[in-house]
This record gives sequence, C-alpha cells and structure tokens, in this order.
Amino acid sequence: MKFTLDWLRQHLDTNASLDAIVETLTRIGLEVEGVENPGEKLAAFKVAKILTAERHPQADKLQVLSVDAGDGPMQVVCGAPNARAGLVGVFGAPGAYVPGSDITLKVAEIRGVVSNGMMCSTRELELGEDHDGIIELPADAPVGTAYPDYAGLNDPVIDVSITPNKQDCMGVRGIARDLAATGIGTLKPLAEAYRVDAIQPVAGEGPGPDVRTDDPEGCPAFYAQSVSGVVNGAAPAWMARYLTAIGQKPISVLVDITNFVSVDLGRPLHVYDRAKLSGGLVARKAVAGEQVLALNGKTYTLDPTMTVIADDAHVHDIGGIMGGEESGVSDATTDVLIECAFFDPDAIARTGQKLALTSDARQRFERGVDPAFLKDGLAIATRLVLDHCGGTASGVTRAGTPPTDQRTVSYDPSLAETLGGLAIASDRQQAILESLGFTVDGNWQVTVPTWRRDVDGPADLVEEVIRIEGIDKVPSIPLARLPGVAKPTATPEQKLERRARRAAAARGLDEAVTWSFLSDTQAAPFGGGAWTLANPISEELKVMRPSLLPGLLAAAERNLKRGATSVRLFEIGRRYLADKERATLGVVLAGSSRPRGWRGGKAAAFDAFDAKGEALALLAAAGAPVENLQVMGEAGDAWHPGQSGTLRLGPKTVLAAFGMVHPSVLKAFDLDGPVAAVELYLDALPAKRAPLKEGGGFMRPAYTPPALQSVTRDFAFVVPADLAADALVRAIKGADKTNIVAARLFDVFTGAGMEGKKSLAVEITLQPTAKSFTDEELKAVSDKVVAAAVKLGATLRG
Repeated sequence: MKFTLDWLRQHLDTNASLDAIVETLTRIGLEVEGVENPGEKLAAFKVAKILTAERHPQADKLQVLSVDAGDGPMQVVCGAPNARAGLVGVFGAPGAYVPGSDITLKVAEIRGVVSNGMMCSTRELELGEDHDGIIELPADAPVGTAYPDYAGLNDPVIDVSITPNKQDCMGVRGIARDLAATGIGTLKPLAEAYRVDAIQPVAGEGPGPDVRTDDPEGCPAFYAQSVSGVVNGAAPAWMARYLTAIGQKPISVLVDITNFVSVDLGRPLHVYDRAKLSGGLVARKAVAGEQVLALNGKTYTLDPTMTVIADDAHVHDIGGIMGGEESGVSDATTDVLIECAFFDPDAIARTGQKLALTSDARQRFERGVDPAFLKDGLAIATRLVLDHCGGTASGVTRAGTPPTDQRTVSYDPSLAETLGGLAIASDRQQAILESLGFTVDGNWQVTVPTWRRDVDGPADLVEEVIRIEGIDKVPSIPLARLPGVAKPTATPEQKLERRARRAAAARGLDEAVTWSFLSDTQAAPFGGGAWTLANPISEELKVMRPSLLPGLLAAAERNLKRGATSVRLFEIGRRYLADKERATLGVVLAGSSRPRGWRGGKAAAFDAFDAKGEALALLAAAGAPVENLQVMGEAGDAWHPGQSGTLRLGPKTVLAAFGMVHPSVLKAFDLDGPVAAVELYLDALPAKRAPLKEGGGFMRPAYTPPALQSVTRDFAFVVPADLAADALVRAIKGADKTNIVAARLFDVFTGAGMEGKKSLAVEITLQPTAKSFTDEELKAVSDKVVAAAVKLGATLRG
C-alpha cells in the first residue's frame, strides 16, 4: 500500500515530521517497507525558457536553441517539433542523469554545433509516456527554479505492508485514522478532505440506471448512478501526481477517479460506457462456460460459483475483481454508469484463486470493504466525475441490502493488563477505541464499526488498545526462577524424530523442508488428498499432502535441472490422512549413486537396494527391531512393480515402504532416469518400554561376549523362481531359535537347467553357550534347517 506524505495530510491534520510518522506507523503494526522521494532523482533539472530557436545549419530536423535556466543563455541542440522561442520547459545541464534514457548529460557536439545540455520530454524524466515533444510549462513558471520543487515532486512516497486483518488500512483514510488515534495528528472530517460542505448523494435528474442483483450471497448490494454528457480527458494535475507517485499510470480522468477513490478510501468502483451496454446490468452467477475479455487483455472462462456483472447480451465484469474491456470507457465516451457494489469477501477470494487473477479491487474486496460506505462512496465518485468531466447526473439506484449489522463485544478494561501485559487507565482505553471508530457505552459494551470485520471478541479489542498505546511500553518481566535442574521436556515422539534426523544427516542425506500443501496433480499419483483447503493461497497449494514424496520429488527435479548430479534428500514431517496426521520420514535418491571413476567405470544410478539399505539403517537408528522385520509385497501404485517392497513387523504392521518410484509418477514430476525412495512411518514404530530400575540402576544386564567360538554352515537350496529369498532366510532362522543366531543370503544362481527354479545359498551362524557343539548336535540343527526349507517347496542342492 503506497501513498505520499501530502496525500496522507489531506486526511490527517498534523505537523509531525516524516520520520515521526514513519516510526509511528511501524509501532502500531503498519510496517513501513520503504520511503522514497521521487523528486530526488530530478533535483538537477530546472525550469528554463527558450529565448531563441534557429534552424540547425547541418540538419533540417534539429534546432539550435538559446536557453535560460536562471544562469544566463546556453546553447542547446534540440530535435523536438514543439521547441520554439518563448516556450518554458524543463532543462538538464551537463552532469544531470536522465532516468528515462539512462544517460548522463555532457557537453557534446551534434552535427558540428556544441550542445550544453537537454530540454526534456515527459518520458525522459519518467513522468509519463509522452515523447512527441518536450515538456511545456505555463508561461509564468519561475525560470531557474528546481523542477521538482515547482512540480511538487518532492513528496515522499511511503510504502506500508498491510496485514490481512487490517482491511480498513487499504485506503489512505484508514491509515490516517490509525495515526490520529496515537495522538500524532487529528483526523479531518471526510467532507473537509474532499473540500465540500457535506458528503451527500448527488441530486440527479430522472430515474436511476437499470441495475439489480440476482446473487444476494455473492453481491448483496449494487448501487449505481449515471452521468450523461461527460468529457473524458486527462485527470487533474493533483490526481495524476498522486497516482503517478504510487506507480499507477494515469489513463483518463474517468478511470483515474475510480483508481484514486480505491486507494484514497479503500472503496473500489467501476465505470461503464453506457453506449456499449445492451439493456440493464445485473449481478448474477456466471453460466458454465461463459467468457469475458477483461481489462488486462486476457479472456477468462467462468463457472457457476463466480459472481459477474452482465447486461442482456453478455458478461462485462468479473464482480469485484476486474472489469471487461468491451464496456470500458475511452476518449470518445460521453455517457457513463458508475458502479459501487458490495461483494462477499470469501466468494471474491475463491474466484480470484480459480482464475489466477489478482487486482487492486480483489485485494480490497477479499479482505472486506466497508459495507456501510456504498452511499457515500457513490456520492464522492459522482461528484468527482461532475467536477472534472462535466455532464448531468441521473438519480441513484440502490439494489439489494448491504450487510451493515454491527457486532457488540462485552469488554473488561482489566484485560489490557491480564491479557496484554500493560495496565492502561479505563478512560484512556475508551478514548483509543472511540478514536478508532468503536462506540463504547457505560457498561463497556463496545460496538464494532462496519469497516472492522476482523474484530470479533475481547482479545481483538486488547490488541487494538495495546498497539495504539505502544507495545514497546509492555514491561519485560522475567519468569520466576525455579530451584534445581530443569527436567527434560521432549516427548518420546520428539526424541524419536531427533534420532531419525541425526541418523539421516550422518548418512549423507540433505534435509529438505517442503510445503505441507500440494496441487491436485501432485497428490493424484499418491492416492489423492483426504483434505482440501476451502481457501488456499493458490491452486498449487490446496491439497494437504498424503505423502512426503511429492514435495521431495519436486525438490529433486529442481536440483537436477540446476546441475546437481546426485540428489539425496530427506524430510521429517506429517502426512495428512483421513483419520489423522502421521509422522513420517521421507527419502528421495536421484541422479548418480556414485560418480564415474577409474576403478568403478561409469557412474551408477540408485537402485532399490540403495533404498532398502537406507530404510534399514534409519529404522535401526530409530530403534526398530530390524532383525525381526519381513520384506513383503509391493509398496503401492506410486512404486515400481517388482522393484519395491515394504518392511513389516508382522504381516500387518508396515514400518516402511522402499524401492523405485513408478515411471508414470516420475513423468508427472518431469524427472528423467530412475529415482529410489523411502517412506518410514515413524508413528508405526513400537514404543520402547520404560527401563526398570532396582536400587537406582537398570535391570538390563551388561553385555557379555560369548565364551565359545561361533560356527557357520552353508546350505544351497533349489527353490521355485517366485519364492522370496527373505521368506527362505526367515524360515531357516526360525528352525532352531536357540542355536541359530543369524542367517543371511550370500548367493543366487539362475543359470542353465534352472527353468522355473533358482538356487539360493544361505549361511547360518550357530552360537554354542555352555560347551562346543558335537557332530550329532550339528546334524540335528542341519536337519531342522532342511525341514524348514522343504515346507517352502525347497530341495537341498546336491
């Protein structure tokens, strides 16, 4: 939100300095992002008069001027067609920087004639787009005066960041009201700011325009007034100067009036060329598939949830967001219809998001404009049109009823201290609230003004009082010091996440933090989202993520396209499922698992075994009993069939999914090449039992290494080709749980003569306890191993 200091003073009677105003704005929550003086860059330019103008001896289109800028005649070569003797314009001497041309002037010889500076056009000084000739000032403009002083350009521009709850400060008057409440000045009556005796409807001739609202939810009220016989020329200098200073290009007086009122009072308006309308105007819901060519030159397709303004032929306005080009005013416009309507903030926000369309009007309507200001807003706009364009006004049409019901809040002045931390006298609190537009009765029933839809309870009133009184006045009081050593406060879940985070980082993974929200397109490959935001900040961030992998895949895609050769990312966060939020650790491995080298040859890509290794290592760090885990099944539709799996503790408890990401998912995220991934479901990990203490110590005994040497034996089995190796290893390990302490696969053979079969070689480790194994005991264990394998369809290989 930008405005100039002089603009602010049209509403605020104050002698405070710029620095004091800027400091006060930030102190009361209207953070000043910057202050700029547009006149500073033009300080070197002066008002000058052309004394003589002679034809250039070497060029027909150039003239040799004698220019007086207050320091005597100077010779200047100029090619402007309007340069002539007696003209008063703007002169830049050698050394002046011309912002519009990005050049620094110097004495130069042009076609053999020395030129000592430049007479400037509007575009060269970045004051407009006109470049057909040099600036022409009134004949009585004081020669030699600095041009910014003469033109009133030394008016500092203040840029304020407005938080979403301060919709009343989306206009200069609202900001002036907040400043007046601090005592830095006095808020002028609105009539005084507009230099009239009173703000009242313009008495017109005949009936008002034919307008109505058929959408009482989206557009509860639609006020309008017509003006006939207008002349649409340039805006008055003061209005054009204000708009130019804040970065808005003056277009025509009719358009500029609507822009000025929007910024000045936070009241968006729209003006239609009546000659381009067919019949009356109606606020209604759009018909599916209807289109409108907006003022930004783009065509938008509408749906039945959107409010539009239409005539008998077609749509002319995306209600509360942007007008249509077909009914916009032009230099030839003579009859206009001024619209002043109220649109539902939520509906405006949803429409803007669907159409990906932003505008100054949308910013104000979706925050909430004052529903009680329609009558005065229309009166002010009509008066400005009559004053600057002429014409004759019609009567006023008021269709619908604006939602002007006011809330009343029961307030206790002691809350300022108990809730806000600052004791403030009751009469001072009442004065603050009343200066902000609230009404306070003797029982502290506070009526909220119509322009403050954000105020909804006592806490909001405390905030208003404290910010105006000064949050810097809230005393700093240390917490009471408690004896002893502070007890740990981390929950078991937090400790688990810390262990997992440290383990992932120690393994060389880079932590990422991605959005908890996704687009529908990103969520779809992972089953879609169970939760969709009703009011998202954009269509790309509307679905609560069902998995951490979409965000990590998008991050991997960005890094790979920026030259990264190996991407190893992890994130700890929440998945948002239909039943609850679930703590999860996600890992994505993309690019090369190792670079090319003289020993390893070509660079190698990540595979499913890399993902499995990461999953097991992270589960072990998190405290999961990895020795008891089973590898089962494929991980799901988002994973590559045959190259993915799950790690389970029992048949139902899934602790992790791992493997290669499905090619269709990679295509959706614009990823080339294979990508491995892991999801660890931290909430599924079994909770650790609390350690039992006896006499102040732990019951768990100290680790004692075995006294006897372990024994290994190898077995090779021919099994069906579709038998999972893990199933065989688990069966063998469970054949004799007392003596077999480990079993692992060390060879797979699928050569000739093994059609439909494969050979799996397993090594088992036997650990004697009291005495060494005898041959008979070893044979008994071997028999148990073979018997367990036979149950799976295996035969001992000869």
